[in-house]
Amino acid sequence: MTNSTARRAGRREWTAFTVLLLPLLLVSMDVSVLYFAIPAISRELDPSATQQLWIFDIYAFALAGLLITMGSLGDRIGRRKLLLIGATAFGIASIGAAYAQSAEMLIAARALLGIGGATLMPSTLALVRNMFQDDKQRTQAIGIWSGAMAGGIALGSVMSGIMLDHFWWGSVFLVNVPAMLLLLVLVPVLVPEFKDPAPGRFDLLSVPLSMGAVLPVVYGLKEIAAEGLGTGRALSIAAGLAIGYVFVRRQRGRADAMISRDLFQGRGFGSGIALNTIAMFAMMGSAYFTTQHLQSVLGMGTMEAALWSLAPSLAVGVAAPTAATVGQKVNRAYVIAAGFLVAATGFAVLTFTGTDSMWVLLAGAAVIGCGIVTVMTLVSDLALGAAPAEKAGSAASLLETGQEFGGALGMAVLGSIGTAVYRRDIADNAPAGIPADALDTVRETLGGATVVAERLGGKAGETVLEVARAAFVHGMQFAALGSAVLLVAAAVLAATLLRKSGSAGPVPAEEAPAPELLAAG
Repeated sequence: MTNSTARRAGRREWTAFTVLLLPLLLVSMDVSVLYFAIPAISRELDPSATQQLWIFDIYAFALAGLLITMGSLGDRIGRRKLLLIGATAFGIASIGAAYAQSAEMLIAARALLGIGGATLMPSTLALVRNMFQDDKQRTQAIGIWSGAMAGGIALGSVMSGIMLDHFWWGSVFLVNVPAMLLLLVLVPVLVPEFKDPAPGRFDLLSVPLSMGAVLPVVYGLKEIAAEGLGTGRALSIAAGLAIGYVFVRRQRGRADAMISRDLFQGRGFGSGIALNTIAMFAMMGSAYFTTQHLQSVLGMGTMEAALWSLAPSLAVGVAAPTAATVGQKVNRAYVIAAGFLVAATGFAVLTFTGTDSMWVLLAGAAVIGCGIVTVMTLVSDLALGAAPAEKAGSAASLLETGQEFGGALGMAVLGSIGTAVYRRDIADNAPAGIPADALDTVRETLGGATVVAERLGGKAGETVLEVARAAFVHGMQFAALGSAVLLVAAAVLAATLLRKSGSAGPVPAEEAPAPELLAAG
């Protein structure tokens, strides 16, 4: 049943929600905005290979490591206030990145962008939870929010290519500045302040513990995706898990914990976090193969590949609000399970992808995206609706931290499966007569095989490239099959765990925000 006593949002709240989509789009776009800019940055700043990796990764590391801290901080000082602080930091960091004179300056600016992003993401989602007290409206808003987040990642690389066709590389960061200025002007006028009226002391020791739990695990998973399993990467993950154990023990024993135990008393909150993590696992695993297939197998240029990768996003943009509507009429446990099954079907389609089947690839990616955004929309709403209103910032940060873990894990696990099959196929099918050092390069990655093929030229080069592309596609098929099996299991899990908490219609709000949580203007 719905929360019939809750105040319905009007034009002011929906206008404010539109404004809140700005930081969401920009933070998600900044994940992919450097895809085209790196060659120009390399020419101008001459970063080392290690520096280039940090230019890419420091943003995601800072974002993931501080989400829990910033969600808790927003509950204490006010989500609108934290949003404004984050928007200011994000705008300043964007200017710093645009005009960086060295690789070190760009890395520092990207780190500040990640810190700003960590304040913006949980603040926007928590404010949606607080502004939309009516369950149906909240579900609709979160559906739009989920679609915008998925679309922003795809849009970032395309926007980067368009900007670089006309301006210098720093322009990809400067587009953030007018949007942040608009946010700073409109948010104080349109968005009310919400915070926990009795938050307790801020637990400073939990800040490094939360970062120590998240960062080593995310770093280890990303390195496994890029370089394969190794002792150092396994130790990094183990260290993060050990610190995570200490962090959880501390949270369980404190009245003013950064992550309140009250969150997990809400029916469906813990299950929602877990299912959301599985959904992002599948989403990022799919993206890992799709982008490489378009560029390295089909031979598209970066801009052409980015434009084609937008095609599945069109279907995803429709799926999110549709899922929200269906979830109001049907037990959402079954809608979420259906979303997992749809995504599993999309991965099954990918198992039929060949070295020249672009439309099969894009169709599979579109079906996966529709299924996953259905799941993410409804489990996000389920988890936020189950959380106490005064803990909305912490709830949002846990959802997004789970997404970071899921995304890194998806790229690591599915990437490792694909790589293992690729290397086995190369070992079995590589043409004779290739120099040993060249063969080692071919075995490493499809990108390396492309370089070797260009160097060899002629029939030998064509054969190497043909074998490598077939091996990559074979690896993708195996990874897709594994993903399909996982998502079928997730569908069963969702139907079982959420059957009672996902009754037809929106999840009943545990409580409407108390009057002291809202201070207009």
